[in-house]
Amino acid sequence: MSIDKQDVLKIAHLARLALNGEDAVQYQHSLSSVLSLVEQMQSVNTDGVEPLSNPLEMTQRLREDVVTESNRREEFLANAPQTEAGLFLVPKVID
Repeated sequence: MSIDKQDVLKIAHLARLALNGEDAVQYQHSLSSVLSLVEQMQSVNTDGVEPLSNPLEMTQRLREDVVTESNRREEFLANAPQTEAGLFLVPKVID
């Protein structure tokens, strides 16, 4: 699949990226290469192939789900400039 310069500029605009003409041509070639690789990968027959979570067919070792830390909430809140009802108070940043 090939992508043209206008598509690259449109994608850049949507992503709020400033591209000049030379950059657009470079990205055009790069994106076309990526899309060609994706097309090539999609053409591979994967019928009967089971999905793997690990290429070595091993199970993942998991630790036991136990509490290892004590409750130190009051210690942490003591360092905060402002707290209320056991919560950190921060300045409002969105109106």
